[in-house]
Amino acid sequence: MSDEESTEYYVLLCDDPSHEVVLVDCGPREMDVILAVRKVTGQSLWHSRVLARRAPVTLLGGLSAYRAQSAVALLQSAGARAEWRQEPEPGERTAPSP
Repeated sequence: MSDEESTEYYVLLCDDPSHEVVLVDCGPREMDVILAVRKVTGQSLWHSRVLARRAPVTLLGGLSAYRAQSAVALLQSAGARAEWRQEPEPGERTAPSP
C-alpha cells in the first residue's frame, strides 16, 4: 500500500439485541397486574393470572428495547415490579439467581 492510498474502516450496526420483560413482583394490586399481563402477553385471563402468581417470571422475550420498555411501563402503572433486560446471547452463561 502506498502513502497515497488510504484505508477506510466502517462500523456496521446490527439489529438491536433482543430484550425480555420480567415480572419481578405482582404487588398489592393483583387484579390490575393480571389485566396488564393479559394486555402485554395476549394470553387468556386464566393464563395471565397463573403467570402473575409465579413471579418472578419472564413474560416476553425477543423484543426491541422500545417494546420491552413499553411493556414494563404498562406493568408498573398497574402496580407491579417489572424490568426489562437484554437477553443473553446463545451460549452465554448467566449466573444463577440466589
